[in-house]
Amino acid sequence: MKIISVESLVRLLSHHGVDNFMKDLVGSLKRDFGRWQSFTKMPRPAMHVSGGVLELMPICDNELYYTFKYVNCHPRNPLIGKQTVVATGQLSAIDTGYPLMFSEMTILTALRTAATSALATDLMARKKSHTLAIIGTGTQSEFQVRGMQLVREIKEIRYFDIDAAAMDKFEKNIDDKDQKLVRCKNALEATKGADIITVCTASKAHVEVLKNDWIKSGMHINALGGDTVGKTELEQNILPRCKIVVEYFDQSYMEGEIQRLEKTEAEKLVYAELYELVSGRKKGRENDRQITLFDSVGIALEDYSVLRLTYELAEKYKIGEELNLTPVIKNPKDLFGSLMLEYSTP
Repeated sequence: MKIISVESLVRLLSHHGVDNFMKDLVGSLKRDFGRWQSFTKMPRPAMHVSGGVLELMPICDNELYYTFKYVNCHPRNPLIGKQTVVATGQLSAIDTGYPLMFSEMTILTALRTAATSALATDLMARKKSHTLAIIGTGTQSEFQVRGMQLVREIKEIRYFDIDAAAMDKFEKNIDDKDQKLVRCKNALEATKGADIITVCTASKAHVEVLKNDWIKSGMHINALGGDTVGKTELEQNILPRCKIVVEYFDQSYMEGEIQRLEKTEAEKLVYAELYELVSGRKKGRENDRQITLFDSVGIALEDYSVLRLTYELAEKYKIGEELNLTPVIKNPKDLFGSLMLEYSTP
């Protein structure tokens, strides 16, 4: 079984290139959303505990692999020097059930979230979108910028976070002379003149990070932080004004911005699931005045895509440690025999 540690993943990304990985991942997401019906899916089970939430995200296709991801969200973790979100994941062969790879997924989750946002933005935002607003400059923010740069010519980045140190970190990591960085005093200032707004905060509550009055015609919004029960970021009056696209309605209705609506109202307001845009069944944007909203909660199919890509590249570059996390035995019925030691204890 291949083990992809953080160190192994960094080597893999160094070999392949972060931008190349992101581009390949967008292609993998297109492939997998394009065969939506071939996956066995379920909304992720979540356990809400003191301080956060613990989630398991399983999915299986009908061809090759089963994957799952374990992930948490504990907004107060930074106060004790720990990350808000960490994750691990596994890829297994469906024909035998044997695990093929166990991987870190904290970095991979950030990469797949950014690649999914890029895919949705490319299908929904105006082609001449050049100004990006980032509300929340935590761990996801730099990845989101890299993703947006893949699909639009971003000339100006306006950004705000309630944590000044997080903005300092963002500035250092996005130091790019080809782009104008505008540090803003509040979220309203950040949204002024924006073509694309990406909002991703960690507050576990129904909050109004974006106000209805700030949203102008033609804008595209990536709403990423509303990703669990009781956690949203948009003033509710924004929703009826938007062409709304979700990843997977059954999960988005539980966890996304649409969770505050009655189900019949949500079904009426949601224009499409992302796979319908990817497959060409529906068009993402019909004119430059529409307000589009990608109400993203993150789904297991995206983890499947990134785990599969990582496994293929790890095999190509021969990266990752091989460890036996399942017994290797000559007689498949002699599990007890795997306990026999090859030496005697003195």
